[in-house]
Amino acid sequence: MPAVSKGDGMRGLAVFISDIRNCKSKEAEIKRINKELANIRSKFKGDKALDGYSKKKYVCKLLFIFLLGHDIDFGHMEAVNLLSSNKYTEKQIGYLFISVLVNSNSELIRLINNAIKNDLSSRNPTFMCLALHCIANVGSREMAEAFASEIPRILVAGDTMDSVKQSAALCLLRLYKTSPDLVLMGEWTSRVVHLLNDQHMGVVTAAISLITCLSQKNPDEFKTCVSLAVSRLSRIVSSASTDLQDYTYYFVPAPWLSCKLLRLLQCYPPPEDGAVKGRLVECLETILNKAQEPPKSKKVQHSNAKNAILFEAISLIIHYDSEPNLLVRACNQLGQFLQHRETNLRYLALESMCTLASSEFSHEAVKTHIETVINALKTERDVSVRQRAADLLYAMCDRSNAKQIVAEMLSYLETADYSIREEMVLKVAILAEKYAVDYSWYVDTILNLIRIAGDYVSEEVWYRVIQIVINRDDVQGYAAKTVFEALQAPACHENMVKVGGYILGEFGNLIAGDPRSSPLVQFNLLHSKFHLCSVPTRALLLSAYIKFINLFPETKATIQEVLRCDSQIRNSDVELQQRAVEYLKLSSIASTDVLATVLEEMPPFPERESSILAKLKKKKGPGAVSVTELEDNKREGGELNGGSDRGPDTSAMAASNASTPSPSADLLGIRSAAPVGAAPASAGSLLVDVFSEAGPAAPSAAVNDDGFLRDLEQPTETSDSLLVEGSGDSDSAPPSEDPAAPLPEADDLLNKFVCKNNGVLFENQLLQIGIKSEYRQNLGRMYLFYGNKTSVQFASFTTTVSCPGELHRPQLNVQTKPVEPLVEGGAQIQQVLNIECLTDFSEAPLLNIKFRYGGALQNLTLKLPVTINKFFQPTEMASQDFFQRWKQLSQPQQEAQKIFKANHSMDTEVLKAKLLGLGTALLDNVDPNPENYVCAGVIQTKGQQVGCLLRLEPNAQAQMYRLTLRCSKDSVSKRLCELLAEQF
Repeated sequence: MPAVSKGDGMRGLAVFISDIRNCKSKEAEIKRINKELANIRSKFKGDKALDGYSKKKYVCKLLFIFLLGHDIDFGHMEAVNLLSSNKYTEKQIGYLFISVLVNSNSELIRLINNAIKNDLSSRNPTFMCLALHCIANVGSREMAEAFASEIPRILVAGDTMDSVKQSAALCLLRLYKTSPDLVLMGEWTSRVVHLLNDQHMGVVTAAISLITCLSQKNPDEFKTCVSLAVSRLSRIVSSASTDLQDYTYYFVPAPWLSCKLLRLLQCYPPPEDGAVKGRLVECLETILNKAQEPPKSKKVQHSNAKNAILFEAISLIIHYDSEPNLLVRACNQLGQFLQHRETNLRYLALESMCTLASSEFSHEAVKTHIETVINALKTERDVSVRQRAADLLYAMCDRSNAKQIVAEMLSYLETADYSIREEMVLKVAILAEKYAVDYSWYVDTILNLIRIAGDYVSEEVWYRVIQIVINRDDVQGYAAKTVFEALQAPACHENMVKVGGYILGEFGNLIAGDPRSSPLVQFNLLHSKFHLCSVPTRALLLSAYIKFINLFPETKATIQEVLRCDSQIRNSDVELQQRAVEYLKLSSIASTDVLATVLEEMPPFPERESSILAKLKKKKGPGAVSVTELEDNKREGGELNGGSDRGPDTSAMAASNASTPSPSADLLGIRSAAPVGAAPASAGSLLVDVFSEAGPAAPSAAVNDDGFLRDLEQPTETSDSLLVEGSGDSDSAPPSEDPAAPLPEADDLLNKFVCKNNGVLFENQLLQIGIKSEYRQNLGRMYLFYGNKTSVQFASFTTTVSCPGELHRPQLNVQTKPVEPLVEGGAQIQQVLNIECLTDFSEAPLLNIKFRYGGALQNLTLKLPVTINKFFQPTEMASQDFFQRWKQLSQPQQEAQKIFKANHSMDTEVLKAKLLGLGTALLDNVDPNPENYVCAGVIQTKGQQVGCLLRLEPNAQAQMYRLTLRCSKDSVSKRLCELLAEQF
């Protein structure tokens, strides 16, 4: 593009910027800006016509003022007028102003489109590039409608300059991403594909980005690109660094283009043409050979470019999975990287080998590196590399090395990072089940797993071991003996108590002959843990006790005495009280035969896919891919007999016909089940397959004395939940389409609600979403108001609340009421969400909204403003108590601190309002420095309470803050610190 001449320096703009920089205060800056705005406004409204230079200068000033954060409500027409100028600098400033400030709904859009059309037809390459850049930057649907048919013609025209072709290709890519239904290639397809043969490498690089995107959506239309891509790749790979001087980067010819070509080929299966396939294999072999050559430069840029091509080539080899020689060579090359001094290379090597392990051709080659991977798991300093090492061990596991790998993973689990422990637990449980040849080894492994990492053993894991024990007669006695010994430990995890209560209640008679494990000893051992357990576990133990009365009549008097005590029959929890009363009555009036019938042994579970595996498959990333592929491709028939995932139903274990479940009884989450005959649950529902044979019942939401959330409805087939994925109304639902990714501004919208509960969450030209919410302890209710801002009806209006794809136990239970499928023009509908916080969380739930407007499907996703601080309970405390508690929370992981620049005015009242809006108690006269702010609160979740202390130290002179948080749980400290740093 032409350089700006000295005469275009715009001295007035330079003086204005200098004045702004010299302002001593915010007030002085605002005063100077207002003065300048008044001057510009008078110039634009004056009778004297302004020349192009003056317009450009004043438009530049407006643009600078806007970039400082001030609203600009005039000057748009003058910017549009600049588009008709024949001077490059004036036209450039006009396009820049429009790209930044003009809304796609502006009344000026028609004038802008006319100016763009004139520039596109001018054949002036500089003006054409400016117009294409503007279209790409704005990227609105209106511009796509106006130019989607024009840009492909410019792209393939023979007389279009190379620089214009590059801009046209990237502009078309932008329009296709925003409005794919408007960009119809049709007759242009073959000519666009043939741009891969263009002489200009820049054109090829731009075109291949467009072709790759188009191929992913319409592979059949663009399949001719495969042979051309192979041909171009062959020319680049076989060329010397001197052949492509302008596109050689640190002795590597065209690395970016090479990577894009390899990525394009991954959109298609291996070429059917033998000659093309042979040429491609030759290219891949050449790339692998070059990786073995000594580097031509010691600069990191050289190795980065070289390795980028290598890893993309290995990805293509893995994608094809048809060349054993290449797969083994790729594995050997990655094996060399496992001991490289560069951490990123070790990470990428482990990640790629996870996928290689799923190939039948390279699985054995991957296994040869097992010792190196185990060493990486133990010694790597970076947790992400250790996680990839764990993924690779999981992927390479088979019958020959299962015991070694499980033992190493169990050993590492004792010191593993908290962030990956739950995933490690799931993987150990899956491997132990899948490759167990000895059921006693499986039982030992799972019990050891509970002992080492009990907090991270999800319900699915202990359900599974119980199912397998029930289905295998030969392991029941061993399981009872082992769990009895495990319960004798002084510190016993609650999950171990659950497993012990269930197994001894079913099979305690198998070990009762030994005096050391007599019926009364078993009962006393279980009952010694009773007072330490949560309500659901106590309910399970009561069921075990009634089973004991059936198995061991001699324990009847002792157990009845326990059931009869006030702490049971007058228990404040209605479920425990009801069980105690009914079990006591049942044991008193029922005959031996009736008791034996009611309390008979649990029948075997039907076989079904493991819910542990289903839960692990939810994990996004290479580990999950290898898991899925291994299950499909490398299955060795190692599942244990009786692989059901119906959870052990303690109500079946108890007298099902003697007890009507109370509304609060939900010991094992049975109410999260899909109704009998319902469609299979998607992967988003962690527990549905576990309880698929249980019928629906009332939800387990807590009810406060004042009736808060008292009308919380049970999950139905039209409910969406983070624990139970709901299905919408099939008659009114829009066509099946994946939910859109969250909007780019979703995080900013979420941050606005950290310290407030009401307001407008989102608004565009079609839809406004308002929100009103209230929280108490670990419960919340949110009202969403959807307003149709148009005069046209919204059809097929549906909303879905979902949880981000993380490998965590359920953190939030969000139950929704369905919305009306039709929203009339100008109307507003309301939706109620009931929220229960089960444990601390970091990611907000996602709200996906789909509807049809004028026949076009609208699909947008937002983050619901449900953050961990919403469940704060304010805590008042004196200065001495505060600092005593502060010292107690002194472990490094319990503290999170951040020093940051003030984003907003450091007004005292505003700061206090925000800290109170956070949900904590603002403590006065606690900190020795009166300028500091000190807060305290307790985050209420269903599973635990997390105490939090906050200290905010403002420095008004430097316009800086130091924020320090100490919490009893480290993940909460970090999350709160991240949230709050955006508020001040």
